[in-house]
Amino acid sequence: GILGSVFAMLGVQLFAYEGTVIVAWTLLICGFVMFTGITIADMVTKIVRKIKNIIGKFKKNKVEEDIKKAEQDFEKDNKIVITSVDDLIKVHDNQNQEKDKATVVEPKEEKGPEDSSGYILPSLKLLSPPIKNKGNTNHEDVKDNVKLLEQVLGDFDIHGKVVAINIGPAVTQYELEIKAGTKVNKILSIHREISLALAAKDVRIQAPIPGKSTIGIELPNKNVSMVTVSEILEKIPRKLNTTKLIVALGKNIMGEPIYFDINKTPHLLVAGATGSGKSVCINSMIISLLMRTKPDEVKLLLVDPKKVELNMYNGVPHLMAPVVTDPRLANTALKKIVVEMERRYELFSDSGTKNIAGYNMYIEKKNAKLSDNDKIKKLPYIVAIIDELADLMLVAAKEVEDSILRITQMARAAGIHLIVATQRPSTDVITGLIKANIPSRISFAVSSSIDSRTILDMSGAEKLLGKGDMLFVPMGENTPMRIQGTYISEEEIKAIVDHTISQQKAKYDESLLMTEEEMHATTMVDEKDAYEEPMYNDIVEFVIREGKASTSLIQRKFRFGYNRAARVVDLMEERGIIGPRNGSKPREVLVKFDSNDQDDN
Repeated sequence: GILGSVFAMLGVQLFAYEGTVIVAWTLLICGFVMFTGITIADMVTKIVRKIKNIIGKFKKNKVEEDIKKAEQDFEKDNKIVITSVDDLIKVHDNQNQEKDKATVVEPKEEKGPEDSSGYILPSLKLLSPPIKNKGNTNHEDVKDNVKLLEQVLGDFDIHGKVVAINIGPAVTQYELEIKAGTKVNKILSIHREISLALAAKDVRIQAPIPGKSTIGIELPNKNVSMVTVSEILEKIPRKLNTTKLIVALGKNIMGEPIYFDINKTPHLLVAGATGSGKSVCINSMIISLLMRTKPDEVKLLLVDPKKVELNMYNGVPHLMAPVVTDPRLANTALKKIVVEMERRYELFSDSGTKNIAGYNMYIEKKNAKLSDNDKIKKLPYIVAIIDELADLMLVAAKEVEDSILRITQMARAAGIHLIVATQRPSTDVITGLIKANIPSRISFAVSSSIDSRTILDMSGAEKLLGKGDMLFVPMGENTPMRIQGTYISEEEIKAIVDHTISQQKAKYDESLLMTEEEMHATTMVDEKDAYEEPMYNDIVEFVIREGKASTSLIQRKFRFGYNRAARVVDLMEERGIIGPRNGSKPREVLVKFDSNDQDDN
């Protein structure tokens, strides 16, 4: 204390107060360095390193949180994005007038800036504009039908009153409130009498309407209003512009637009008799995808055994291969989709992600640190559409069923979805296993209640009117929704197809329609071909050190394309370096390094 006070008195007289503080701190730091042997540079380096570590951990945690959030959003068990009948407002004359006057704005993405490849999405102007409904005539008929309906019920001692009317494009629903104690089956049993009294083609009775204490009696309109694809697409909210797999379906009984997300379906079974509107529905789904997605976001596999329904899509850049018309090639293509599914799960496993959303987020974060030449492509969604399942089942029923089961059971997380359509809804085509694994169903008009039960597990489809009239049962719902499907003409399809082809040429995957034997024949090489692959020896050394081999592993390590990697894998198999294919597992390596080789390395 005495030394300190003496030093302070002398220091203040010589250096003033501020100078004394600086001298004291300088002596203190010098003493610390001399005593511990740690230099000031070392201290600064350690502090900077700790700050960098903290920042690095924060960034890593942020990336992991983003990937986890993307995976959770993908896995959310939300209901399909559709407008609910129960939440909709009743359709009245003044509401129809307001809808006609409403101005519609095209989705922002329609006219967005070009992407890196210069691809521009088609405009809604290429499609036919919405057609105004002839609602006045229907409203006049409605007033007469209400009186006749209540009169028929009174003739059978059923006390009921119409409390609400919902006018749709093709069908009008009368909500009937009955007296307490009246049996619902009593109303169901007189549907023919109601049809006779109202001079209707057929009457469908929904007893009761889900969530209500009323019974719905559906009568066909005399004037059917056409529903266009454009009026459904333009009603999709802008917040769903980033959801790529939304497709237009039609309008419900209340005249509200219906659309759904294929990703939430996740697979769809469509059935209906010839001329019921099944193929038009498939075309509407394809056009919806072409209108909202770019070729690097969604890929399509179209199977058309009838050879006339989907051939106009040849040349579209979204296609993985030309439209498949041969059932045997279709069987091969489905097997390749299963292989692609397994390859994607290998990528998810290697990257530590769970699904396509998490993997693409992982790639996006990784590409931010890479140059343009080294960037990795994101995985596109794949939608396989089969227009006629019956022809495929005739050629190879067991193999086709196995492929469909593999896809429907596992492919959702891999971003692969299946839409299957058939006009023959019999149990030998739509087997029990296929039905069990395809939860979402659409049924158009069918000939009998047996066919309706085969598709929907309930009757009702036999009473549909045809020409796009459908029952839609999304995954997780028990009650079907009646919808008037969209109509799209060949001229509209041609306009959209021509636009997409003008933006980008199709790049087909030739291996998609090749059998294992054909691929083996094309990749067979002799001894001299080994010298044509400059990295062959490096690949062999890498495979032996890893103790496993697969096409995807070589693709990731050496940045090869699929054909080049498959060629090297087949060559190593011929040389006896690796074993044969073992399902989805990597191939076994049959060659080991000698001890001398390991010592040298």
